[in-house]
Amino acid sequence: MLSLLLGVLAGCATSSYPPAPAGAAEAEYNYVIGPGDTINIVVWRNPELSMSVPVRPDGKITTPLVEDLPALGKDASTLARDIEKALSKFIREPVVTVIVTSFIGPYSEQIRVLGEAAQPQTLPYQQKMTLLDVMIKVGGVTEFADGNAATILRTAEGNKQYSVRLKDLVKRGDVSANVEMRPGDVLIIPQSWF
Repeated sequence: MLSLLLGVLAGCATSSYPPAPAGAAEAEYNYVIGPGDTINIVVWRNPELSMSVPVRPDGKITTPLVEDLPALGKDASTLARDIEKALSKFIREPVVTVIVTSFIGPYSEQIRVLGEAAQPQTLPYQQKMTLLDVMIKVGGVTEFADGNAATILRTAEGNKQYSVRLKDLVKRGDVSANVEMRPGDVLIIPQSWF
């Protein structure tokens, strides 16, 4: 009877998902602007047109002489060229620089942490971000977490799921359990049965 119970418990502890690959980031990652980001626009020789503006929830920005310009999904250089084009109706050969100063990113690239994290939340993705970075930002796991049964749902790979060993990483300091995150990953931390 005891061996049957141990067999059932061992079966519950194993994951049906493959382990997450250690490296996941793409070689070339360009940050794209998302709702809630703050951008600093500098128009050379036109300080009255230079300012810091938020990206609205609809993904657009408004500046003097330029209303409702889409910013969502563009990198800073592309947005600067779009602003130059819009300003060229009013200014001869405008030179614009765009600097993202507050990062949230588009919804599709945010990292989501669900379940038994100390502070479940959504985090902006950063290049080379690891599972350990995510755990530090969410304050670790709760005492009820089954950390070694946690999974990463990788939306960039068609919602493929990978198992991760959070307990080994966070509680035991096993850095071999650390893996890179990708834009749009969802970390799911289940509750322990015991």
